Amino acid sequence: MKAKSILIIGSIALLAACNPVAPQRPTHRSGSAPQIDSAQLAVLELNQQLAIAADKQLTLFAQSQEETYALYESHTWMTILSRGDESSACPAENEEWTIHMRVYDLQKNLLLDSEAAYPIGKNELPLAIEANIREMHHGTQVRMIAPWYAAFGMQGTAQVPPYENVIIEMELR
Repeated sequence: MKAKSILIIGSIALLAACNPVAPQRPTHRSGSAPQIDSAQLAVLELNQQLAIAADKQLTLFAQSQEETYALYESHTWMTILSRGDESSACPAENEEWTIHMRVYDLQKNLLLDSEAAYPIGKNELPLAIEANIREMHHGTQVRMIAPWYAAFGMQGTAQVPPYENVIIEMELR
């Protein structure tokens, strides 16, 4: 009888362990809301300040160039070098297009020279390109001056350092 009750209690414990407990809201003894992560908030504020500084730097840089640049909603300055075949279709979502891209720092040192096929709208390209590519045609060549947050971001790549404002020359093939 005693062994039977231990078996029943063990079975109940085993069943209870298999059923996950629903998450509960945290309790705060002080009655106040959870504290904001101060390190995360400091990084966010620093990035906002760096983005403002990048925008100012690139505005002056774009205005000092021989070519005329236009400022786009992606905070990217762009000039069209060649319009390409305007009778051809523009890239659409999920289509794969070949893009030849050269990336330079603002001192015009080559950082990256790449030609690859990219699916449009899958965030595999920098925001500066993704935001403007749907209005381009086969053969279009552009030069963009992009802030770090619209180019390769806080992480950078193996070739492009983090927080690097860049010049991107690209051709849609």
